[in-house]
Amino acid sequence: NVIDMSGNTGGLVWAKGTEAQRPTGVAGDLRLNTTDSRLEYKDNVDWKRFSEGAASPSVDFQADFLVIAGGGGGSRYGGGGAGGLRTSFGSTSGGGASNESKADIALSTNYTVTVGAGGTGGNRVASFNGSNSTFFTITSIGGGTGYDATSPNVKDGGSGGGGDNSVAGGTGTANQGFNGGPTGYGAGSTYNGTGGGGASQAGQAAGTTAGTAGNGGNGLSVSITGASVAYAGGGGGGDYETSAGGTGGTGGGGNGTGWQNGATPETPNGTTGTVNLGGGGGAAMNGGSGIVILRYPNTYTITVGGGLTSSTATDGSDKVTSFT
Repeated sequence: NVIDMSGNTGGLVWAKGTEAQRPTGVAGDLRLNTTDSRLEYKDNVDWKRFSEGAASPSVDFQADFLVIAGGGGGSRYGGGGAGGLRTSFGSTSGGGASNESKADIALSTNYTVTVGAGGTGGNRVASFNGSNSTFFTITSIGGGTGYDATSPNVKDGGSGGGGDNSVAGGTGTANQGFNGGPTGYGAGSTYNGTGGGGASQAGQAAGTTAGTAGNGGNGLSVSITGASVAYAGGGGGGDYETSAGGTGGTGGGGNGTGWQNGATPETPNGTTGTVNLGGGGGAAMNGGSGIVILRYPNTYTITVGGGLTSSTATDGSDKVTSFT
C-alpha cells in the first residue's frame, strides 16, 4: 500500500475543484481547493488546510473593502478635495482606476482600522487637509485643502483641493482621486475659486463673470452595502460677488460660499462635506469624515476593538460592517 515516487522530479496532480464543488469526503481525502489555491484534507469532521509557515499566515477568507479618507477643508475661494477612495468592490476604484484585489483575511488576527476626520476649513486663516483612513495595509489619503493666498497650505491629497484666482488646484493621489480645478478667475473685484477634486471627476474651472465659481468634482457610486451610494465628492469653490459659490460634487461635497462682495460680517454660507462620505468642504467650510466598510461571508464574525464605532448588516450571503 506504499507508492514510491522518489525517482519522479515532477509533481503529483491532486483532485481539484472550487469550494462549492467540495465533496462530503471521508477522513484522509486530499484535494486542491481552486477557490483559494490551497491544498486541503478531510479529518474526521471537516475539511482543513495544510499548515503553512508562520511568516505567511493562512488565508481563511477574502473580504471586499471600501476605505475613504476624510475630505479636505475649503479655503476662502478653493473648495476642499474629497478624501481618497480605494475599493475592491465593483469594477472601478477612485481616480478612474480599476477595482483592487480583495483583502486576504486570517482568523484570530488583529487588523488596524482608522477612520480619518475631515479637515478644517478657513476664511483668511489656515485650512487643513483631511486625515487618512486605513484598513490593514490599505491606506487612503486625506483630501487636499482649498488654496488661498492668505493661507497657502498643502492642497494635494487623495483628491486635490481647488485653486484661487492665482494658483491652480492641488493634485490627487493616483488610483484614489482627481485633481482640484485649475486657476480661478480674478479681475477687479470679481474672484471665483475652483472646485475640489472628487473620486471620479476633477474639480471644475471657474467662469470669468460673477457667480461662476467652479463646482466640485463628482464622487464615485459603490454598492458594497447592497445599495448604490455616492462617496467622495469635491467641495464647490467660493465666489466674491454673489450669494452662492460653486455646487459640491455628488458624494458629499459641500457647496461653496458666496461672499456677496465682501459684505460685513463675512459669514461663510457654504456647506460642509458630508460625514462618513469623505466629501470635501465647500469654500471656507469643513470637510466630511471618511468611512471604512468591509463585506465578507456571513459565516464569520468580526470582533470590534475599543475606540471604534461600527454597525453590521446582512446583505444576501454576506455581512457588511461599517466603521464610522
